[in-house]
Amino acid sequence: MFASLSDATRRGILVRLGEGPATIGELAEPTGMTLTGMKKHVQVLEDAGLVVTEKVGRSRQCRLAPAPLDDAMAWISFYQRLWARRLDGLDAYFTLRRGAAPTERREKEQGT
Repeated sequence: MFASLSDATRRGILVRLGEGPATIGELAEPTGMTLTGMKKHVQVLEDAGLVVTEKVGRSRQCRLAPAPLDDAMAWISFYQRLWARRLDGLDAYFTLRRGAAPTERREKEQGT
């Protein structure tokens, strides 16, 4: 999934689909990309489970599949909290080495 999100065009597709469903042609139009090129990007997102497509008449309708994004956000949030705790601990360590308690330093920085 993260590999599919590494491309700016594919991230743009997800942003656009966040506004509502769109056809391949509607996704390609503002970018100036060919339908074939856009279809390849959509296929990568579909293979990653981020987009669902459905044949409607002569066109292919695309929409978001939010569950994988929710899973990615949960994973990212876990590591964000983990690193925040580790960096707070590192900050406290260096603050103590400089001779001020972490809360005293924060108060100085905030001007209180």
